[in-house]
Amino acid sequence: MAAANETPRNKLIALMYLVFITMLALNVSKEVLDGFGQMFKKIQTANDRINDGNEIYYQKIAVNSEEKEGKWIGHDRTAKEIRKESTDFYNRIAEIKTKITADRIEDDPELKKYSEMDKGEQLDLIFFNSSGLSDEGKEFTKQINNYRMRVIQVFASQYPQYTELVEERFFSGDLEGNVTNSDNQPQSWLSYNFEGFPLISSLAKLTMMQNDIRLTETDVLNALLGKELEAGSRVNKDNYISLLKTEKGAYYQGETFDGSVILGRRGGAQNPNEVRLTLDGKKLTEDQYELISGGIKLNVKAGRPGDHVIKGDLVFLNNGIESRIAVEQTFAVIAKPNSAVVSADKMNVVYRGVPNPMTISIPGIAPSKIKASAPGLKRVKGSKYIMTPGKGRTLKILVGGTLPDGKKITNTEEFRIKDIPAPSGVVRGEPGSIQITKNSLAISTIGGKLEDFDFDIKLKTLSFKIKVPGQATINVKGDKLDAKAKSALRRVKSGQDVKIFDIKVQNPKNPSYAFKKVSPVICEIVN
Repeated sequence: MAAANETPRNKLIALMYLVFITMLALNVSKEVLDGFGQMFKKIQTANDRINDGNEIYYQKIAVNSEEKEGKWIGHDRTAKEIRKESTDFYNRIAEIKTKITADRIEDDPELKKYSEMDKGEQLDLIFFNSSGLSDEGKEFTKQINNYRMRVIQVFASQYPQYTELVEERFFSGDLEGNVTNSDNQPQSWLSYNFEGFPLISSLAKLTMMQNDIRLTETDVLNALLGKELEAGSRVNKDNYISLLKTEKGAYYQGETFDGSVILGRRGGAQNPNEVRLTLDGKKLTEDQYELISGGIKLNVKAGRPGDHVIKGDLVFLNNGIESRIAVEQTFAVIAKPNSAVVSADKMNVVYRGVPNPMTISIPGIAPSKIKASAPGLKRVKGSKYIMTPGKGRTLKILVGGTLPDGKKITNTEEFRIKDIPAPSGVVRGEPGSIQITKNSLAISTIGGKLEDFDFDIKLKTLSFKIKVPGQATINVKGDKLDAKAKSALRRVKSGQDVKIFDIKVQNPKNPSYAFKKVSPVICEIVN
C-alpha cells in the first residue's frame, strides 16, 4: 500500500518502529531508551506531516463531490466515514498517551528525558489488573477490532486488494484475542505488546499505531482519487521509494546485519542492474550484498552501537533507459548486554512486613529463561516478582540467564532492608494536636496512619488509652470510645486537653508484624 507524496525518509520513519518494538526487558540501557525516544519523536513528526497531506485530499474529494457529483458523492461519503472512525481512534490513543505521561509533563514538558522513562507502571495500571486484562484494556482491544472491521466494511469491501494489509496493520490476536509468545504459550495480544515494557517503548508503539491510522487514511484517499500504483514496463522513479526490511528488531554489536533494501511498490519488481551504495560513507563491495527481486539483500557486520546509514542509488535499465532509485536508510545497533538489571519498583530499598513488587530482567533474554533467587523472593509472572524480606539489614538477589548465542550471564544485586516507619496516631484522620468538641470526640474513630509511605496499608486499631484531666487513664478496646471513656469525657471543660496514646495497630494482611510505637494525639476540647 502506498502513501501519498511521501519522501523515502517519511516511509522509513513509518517502518523503523520494527527496530524498537521487540525489546522484552523493562530496564534497558540509557542508549536504548534514547533510541526509543528518538523514534518516538520522528514518528510523531511524521504523523503531523502525513495528516497535513491527508487534509488536502479530503478537501479535494469534498470539492469534487460538490462540483462533479456522480461517483464523487459516494467517494466523499466513504472518505467522511473513514475520517470519523480514524479521528475517534487516533484521539483515543492520544488520551492514553496523555494519561501515562501526566506525571512527567511538569518536569519534562517536551518529553525528551528518554533515559528516565524506563518504567511502565502507568500503562500497566490502565490495561491490566490481577486477573489479566482490565475493563479498559478489553475496551481498547475492542476499539482496535472495531476500527479494523469498519475500514474493511466501508473501504476494503470496495477495494478488496487492501483487505490483507488492513488486517495486518490492526491485528490484535486470534479469535480469543491471543498470540503465541516465545514460550509457545497463548498470551493476550495487549499483554504481549505492552505489559511490563518501558514507558518510552509504549509511547513509541502507541504513536506507531497512530501512524498506521494516518497511513490507512492516505491509502483510502489515494484509492478514491485513483492514485493506486500501477505496474508498468518501465521503472518510473516517481512510483517507487526504497524500503529497509529487517529480520529482527535490533542487532547486537558484532552480529551480521541481514537487512534488505527493497522497492516500495505494490506489484512485481525487477532486480537492480547496478548497485551504487555506501554504508557509513564506505562503498559496498559485491560480497556485502546479493541482488534480489526489487532490491538487494545485505550481508554486513552490524558494527558499533548506534545508527548506521545506507546511502546511494539502485540503478535499473529498461530498453536502454537508466532509472536511479535513491536510497537513504538507517538501521540501529544496540550493545550486547553483559549483566542483569534489577530494580525495586517502589524505592531503592525493600521494606520488612510488606510484599515489595520488583522487576528482574536481562535485556535480550525472555523472562522465562531468567532465574532469580533470594530469601523471600517469589516470581509472580514474567519479569514481575514479589520480595518479602525477613531478618537482617540487607539482602542479595542472584540473577542468571543465557543469551541467544549461548553465553551465560550472572549478576548479584544488593538491597537494603528497612522497617516500616512508626505510624502517627490520628483522631478522625487528624494527627498531632487538634481542636475538637466533646460530642465529636465521643464518636470519632481512633487509629494510626502511615504518612508519606510508599505502600498503601490500611491499619486496624486494636486498642488505645485515653487520659482525661483529673481522672485515671482508661484502657479502651477497638477504635472508638467506650461507655466508660465517654462518661469521663463529659467532665472535661472547654480548653482542657485530652490525651490519646499507646494506640495499638495491626496490618490485617500481616497480623504478626509488630509496628513501632504510634505517636499520641492531643485533643484540645472546644465548645
